[in-house]
Amino acid sequence: MAPGTNLDGSVVRRAQAEYLEMPGLRLTSAQAQRLWGLDRRTCDELLAELMSAHFLARTRDGSFVLSASRM
Repeated sequence: MAPGTNLDGSVVRRAQAEYLEMPGLRLTSAQAQRLWGLDRRTCDELLAELMSAHFLARTRDGSFVLSASRM
């Protein structure tokens, strides 16, 4: 978790676990918000954090998927 974020470590771990359990998972930001019960800002921080850690990648259509390096 990057300094200065409001992310709870358990939210990060839960998101990572979901993607690792279902490697084909594709979520839009709105779908991720609903799945994890997050507000938009927190979800955007979460997705940005996971992308900067190269855990997730963003597709051309805006979905978030497990990074190829994690498969």
